Order: sequence, then structure tokens, then C-alpha cells
Amino acid sequence: MKILGIIPARYASTRLPGKPLVDILGKTMIQRVYEQAKKAMRLTKVVVATDDERIAANVTAFGGEVVMTDANHPSGTDRCFEASQKLGAEYEYIINIQGDEPMIDPLQIDSLAAILNGEVELATLIKETFDVEELKNTGEVKVVMNTRNEALYFSRAIIPFIKEVPLENWLAHHRYFLHVGMYAYRKDILEAISKLSVSSLEKAESLEQLRWLEHGFKITSSLTDLPCYSVDTPDDLNKVIQLIQQKEAQ
Repeated sequence: MKILGIIPARYASTRLPGKPLVDILGKTMIQRVYEQAKKAMRLTKVVVATDDERIAANVTAFGGEVVMTDANHPSGTDRCFEASQKLGAEYEYIINIQGDEPMIDPLQIDSLAAILNGEVELATLIKETFDVEELKNTGEVKVVMNTRNEALYFSRAIIPFIKEVPLENWLAHHRYFLHVGMYAYRKDILEAISKLSVSSLEKAESLEQLRWLEHGFKITSSLTDLPCYSVDTPDDLNKVIQLIQQKEAQ
């Protein structure tokens, strides 16, 4: 199974401008993500997909591979599709690796890749939560699955709702899962979803994966228990720097 790992990267960021190029203990964010992704055993190739010459120059400087893409892509999925088209038809699956997780564990990538068997259309990672505050946080996307571990729905709201039980006790009555933002696409499915128009559910929740569900595509989930540290704000960046310092000091 040939699997292409793509790290979409754009320079613009409302809360942290130039995010891919911020310095994290002597390395840029995008370099740390790339180096972690390269450690994944199941990826055939890893590239950065960007429309920004500054990011491209940095990737080239540290020895990474970069693919230039159009500046007008509305999502990382669209950027992944263009990059995969430019790299040829030899890959059976493409994994979209978030460019703002400098501590991403290669085992998470391999865990997702392990369920790609030719039948799986789309796949993503999920993580069980045991924290009521995470459930309440609308920035944390919740997901419910069917008995085949296929996603039924993603929401910023808490799903499922437990009737006649105080919210603080919901975790004692049901297992809750958060969505981890990494996607795998079968090559033909990536092409198909790239042609879909924005859907009503996607607009309501601002979640592109709802477009795919609304059009009948299946998203299979893989469970991880490894922590995730995405960087969206200066506070997130400071936290990650401290964690990396602690890890490198061990």
C-alpha cells in the first residue's frame, strides 16, 4: 500500500500570523511537523503543500520536499488534492497531516494508516475524553460512531445528549470521543469530495467533514490514546515550547 503524507501549510493565520515559520527552539513549526511525519513507518513519501514562497524556501533549506499549490484553496483537503495530482497516480491513499502540531506522534499517523485497506473511503483519528470541560468546549469537535466505527456525525455540541442526567455526570453514562484533525483519503474519494459544493451542515457547524457525510461518504475512525498539541495562539505556542524543552531535557 503506497501512502502519501501531505502537510498543507499556508502563511496566513488570524491568531498567529506566519504560523508555519514560527521558531520553536531553533526549528520552524513546519520543520518539526515534517520531521515527525518522516518517522512514520507506513508513509511512502512526505511533502509539504503550500502557496507561499517563504514556506517553500524554509522546507527546501532543511532538506524537505515541497509542492507549490494554488493560493485560493478554501481548505487543506483541496490543497492535498492538487498536490496529489502533481505527484502522480501511484499513491492509493493520501493522509492530510496538520501543519500546526509540532509534537505529532508518528504512531498516530501509523495508527491511521493501518486501517487503510482499499475498502476504507475516508478515515480519521478520534480520542476518548474523560474531561467535562473538554465536552463543554465548542472548539473541541465531538463525534459519534456506528458499530463499524464509521462516523455518524461530528458536532461542536455535546453528542449524544443524555436525557434527565446532569451534564456533570454524562461521562459516567456514556463514552465520549473527540475528533483529532487528521484525515486519510482514498485517491478516488479525494477527487470526488474535492468537487462537492459546501453543504448546509458544513455551514452550520463550520466542519468540512460534514459535507462528506451529507453526501453519503463513509468516514472510518481509528482510536488513539496519544495526546495532541495543536498550536493556534501564542499561548499554545508557549505551552508546546515548554513541553518540547521538557522532553529534550530527559
